[in-house]
Amino acid sequence: MANVNNLAKFGIPADHVSRRLGREVKRVAVFGNAGGGKSTLARRLAELTRLPLHVVDMMQFRLGGVAVPHDEFLKAHAELLQRDAWIIDGYGSVKLTWERFSAADTLVYVDLPFCVHFLWITKRLLKGLFIAPEGWPKGSPVISSTLSSYRVLWLCHRHLTPKYRALVAEVKMQKRVHHLRSAREMSEFLDDLSLEHRSSAPR
Repeated sequence: MANVNNLAKFGIPADHVSRRLGREVKRVAVFGNAGGGKSTLARRLAELTRLPLHVVDMMQFRLGGVAVPHDEFLKAHAELLQRDAWIIDGYGSVKLTWERFSAADTLVYVDLPFCVHFLWITKRLLKGLFIAPEGWPKGSPVISSTLSSYRVLWLCHRHLTPKYRALVAEVKMQKRVHHLRSAREMSEFLDDLSLEHRSSAPR
């Protein structure tokens, strides 16, 4: 079992993580590098669990990609973490992401090969020239947002991915952790969750 005292280095208080999750999912953090299909997975997860879905980009940006005042966004994010049930998809900042990890009972980490993330960003760009990407604020500039995704892709891969991997390895005995490394694993995760949901539903 992981040493709970070591979890403070990830910003997760020992008294929080020592309360091991049962099997009920109430607070889910979905995260990973850009272009990994997190938003699609999070939407399906919300459908299966009936937990309310909150997308960080939708909290940070309004119609047309206009930024929400930072203080307003921080207040909304802090209030959201206090709620009993949620799925939160996205990033925001290192500090906010680790706050979500601390509050969540379930972590869903999408960690595909770098080349797959790159390919899926490109496919989203091509599709986005004709149809607005799902989960993006309405009217968001597709080309500039995609260029930003390419920049984020490398920075996340180099700096955040090692930290994400260390975190999920460390907390897997205290939280429900799903470390998804391929499109197949993502599909199997949703299939398993669907079966679990059906088996637990009242007959």
